[in-house]
Amino acid sequence: MTDLGPVLPLARAVVVDCTARGLKIATAESCTGGLIAGVLTEIAGSSAVVERGFVTYSDEAKTGMLGVPKELVAAHGAVSEVVAIAMAEGAIAHSLADLSVAVTGIAGPGGGSAEKPVGLVHFAVAVRGGATIHAVRRFGDIGRSEVRLATIELALTMLRDLARLQAAAP
Repeated sequence: MTDLGPVLPLARAVVVDCTARGLKIATAESCTGGLIAGVLTEIAGSSAVVERGFVTYSDEAKTGMLGVPKELVAAHGAVSEVVAIAMAEGAIAHSLADLSVAVTGIAGPGGGSAEKPVGLVHFAVAVRGGATIHAVRRFGDIGRSEVRLATIELALTMLRDLARLQAAAP
């Protein structure tokens, strides 16, 4: 099981920053299976920030819950830049959140290929009425829990940075 202790300070920073700015968050998670929302809700006061979480482990969940076009998944695969972006944008469209984060990847130990190896994760953060930012990481075959923990850490970092940018926006 993934130990979330190392990312609790970062989750706390996200909750504090979003609370101070009046921002709500939605998560759209595949390879983390809800752990991003889970670690955020470990923080007291997170109900002021966490609007909802989507666990979209299957392709059908991505299309049904978030509105990711089936054609995107068929053409690019669930673990891809375009699907991560569509997930983040779908989380905004299907929630009352101001910000969203989406992750889709291959945590392992199996399921990878030469093109999409174990440890490959696509990230996207979106802001309602604004831009969507994508990132990709190849963590390597470092173990399922380690890939998931590294994914949570980067997702929270991206959310924190996006929240801080919103404060600076005119």
